[in-house]
Amino acid sequence: MTVHVATHRKPRQRSLSGSTARTAATLALAGAATATGFGGTGQAAPQLTPEQVRAKVDRLYQEAETATEKYDGAKEKADAAGKRLRTLGDEAARGQARLNAARDTLGSIAAAQYRDGGIDPTVQFLLSTDPRHYLEGAALAERAGVRQNAAVAGVRQELRKLDRLRSAARTELGSLRSRQAELRRQKKTITAKLDEARRLLARLTPRQRTAIGEDGAAQRASRSAAGAAREALAAPRSAPAPTSRAAAAVAYAYAKLGSPYVWGATGPDAFDCSGLVQAAYRAAGIALPRTTYAQIGAGHRVSRSQLRPGDLVFFYSGVSHVGIYVGGGQMIHAPNPSAPVRLAPVDQMPFAGATRVA
Repeated sequence: MTVHVATHRKPRQRSLSGSTARTAATLALAGAATATGFGGTGQAAPQLTPEQVRAKVDRLYQEAETATEKYDGAKEKADAAGKRLRTLGDEAARGQARLNAARDTLGSIAAAQYRDGGIDPTVQFLLSTDPRHYLEGAALAERAGVRQNAAVAGVRQELRKLDRLRSAARTELGSLRSRQAELRRQKKTITAKLDEARRLLARLTPRQRTAIGEDGAAQRASRSAAGAAREALAAPRSAPAPTSRAAAAVAYAYAKLGSPYVWGATGPDAFDCSGLVQAAYRAAGIALPRTTYAQIGAGHRVSRSQLRPGDLVFFYSGVSHVGIYVGGGQMIHAPNPSAPVRLAPVDQMPFAGATRVA
C-alpha cells in the first residue's frame, strides 16, 4: 500500500529567468512608478485649462512688471552713480592739472635755489613722488619764504582735494557696481518670468489662445495705425483735462496707442508702464520720476471719485502698475509683453491710488 505523505509540504519556489524575470521586473517598475505618482514627486503635472493658463500668465506678467519697476529704479540709480563718477573724474583731472602747476612753481623755486647754491629741503620733499607725510610737519611754513610758502600751501591744498575726490570716486564706484549687480538680478528675474509665460502659452492651440484673449504680443502689437485711431475715437471723454499740460500728456498717450510693450523702455516707439507715463508728461514739459513707486508721490493724491483726465492711476498692493486716466472710467496704459499700449477700464485691475501731477 502506497502512502502519500508529501501533500502537506510547501511547493518549491521556481527561480525567475528569461522572459519571466523580465516580465516581473517590468511589473515591479510599473508598480513603483504608480506608487511614486500617487505619492507626489513622480506625478505628472496636471493639464491646465486655458483659463488656468490665463490666470497663471497674468500672475507671471504682474511679477515680471514688479521686477521691471525694480530694474528701472536700479537703472536710474546706476545712471546717476555713473554720472557722478564721471563728474568726479573730471574734477580729479582738473585738480591734477592744478597740482602739476603748483609743483611746477616749486620746481622753478628749486632751480633758483640751486643757482644760488642749494635747494631748500622743503622743496626737495615736495618735489618727491610722495610728499604727503612731510606736508604734515608743523614747521613747514616756518622754513619757507613768502613765495615758497604760497607754493607749498597750493600743493598741500590740491593734494588734499585730490584725496577727497579719489575717496568719493571709490564710494561712487562701489555704488555703481552694486546697482549693476541689482540690474543683472532683476533682468534675470524678468526674463525667467516672461519665458515661463511664453512656455505656458505655447501649450495652447491658437483657438485656445484666442478664447482667453491672448493673441500673442507680435500679432497685437503690429495692428494698423487705423485700428489704433478707431480705438481712440471710440473712447469716451466725459470731462476735459484740468490743465493744458495734462491735456498734452493725454494727447501723447493717445498718439502712442498700439506701441509695443518693452520692459525698461521709455519711448518713443516702445514703453513699459511707468515709461509711458514718464514720456507722456515729459512731452508736456513735466519731469516725472522713473518708477511707479516714485511717481505715486510726484503730485497730490486724489480719490477715485475725483479722477480727471491726465491723472496717474496705480494698481496692485505693491503699486507696481500705472496708467494715465483719460475719462469715462478708461485709462491708457502699457499692459505687459502680450499687449501693446491700449485703452482699458480702470476697474480692470486692483486699484491702489491716484495722483494728479498737472
